[in-house]
Amino acid sequence: GLGRRRRTPRRAAEMPVITLPDGSQKSFEQPVTVDAVAASIGAGLRKAALAGRVDGKLVDTSYTIERDARLEIVTDKHPAALEVLRHSTAHLLAQAVQSLFPDAQVTIGPVIEDGFFYDFAREEPFSLDDLPKIEAKMKEIVDRDIPILREVWPRDEGVRYFNSIGEHYKAEIIEGIPRSEQISVYKHGNQWMDLCRGPHLRSTGALGKAFKLTKLAGAYWRGDHRNPMLQRIYG
Repeated sequence: GLGRRRRTPRRAAEMPVITLPDGSQKSFEQPVTVDAVAASIGAGLRKAALAGRVDGKLVDTSYTIERDARLEIVTDKHPAALEVLRHSTAHLLAQAVQSLFPDAQVTIGPVIEDGFFYDFAREEPFSLDDLPKIEAKMKEIVDRDIPILREVWPRDEGVRYFNSIGEHYKAEIIEGIPRSEQISVYKHGNQWMDLCRGPHLRSTGALGKAFKLTKLAGAYWRGDHRNPMLQRIYG
């Protein structure tokens, strides 16, 4: 842990050399975010950056690179772009649903082969007539261009917080994470948050409006018919 980091050579720890896909290298005087590397290449690239891939790992543009690393800037032309866009759109869907239906609890919202879905716990079922209303709310949230911020919390704090706001499914998910691990949450400003590994876009405005909600389905919590039936919205 900390002992190993202290023995890292000073230059490698504090003056990262970033290797770009074309083999070129950029040196920085101190740890640097993906966003700052993109900006150092050009304002256009910084604006187009959706995420980064650092040594193969997909990360937010706010991710800080502390050591020598290989970096790809993920723009909409990158093979990983669609995954990040769909992931952030699933969060957009969840915020819109909870804004319109405050009784809905969020559970999981993954990216799938042809889009994304989010499962909600709600006593009254959604109807197909709800989908256009939810889409309209999603577009309204895009127009507000809310910053998307990542925070790291102690696991137990996450369990306590999500239980306190009635998000018992999220608390159960966190309880399955080893006690020694931290969790990450993504906030849409101070208006909404979700437990998630990420990465996500820098703001809701960066998502644009090229999304469509397509269908409803039922799904058991954790795929077990003995558990409650959830409501799945596909997009």
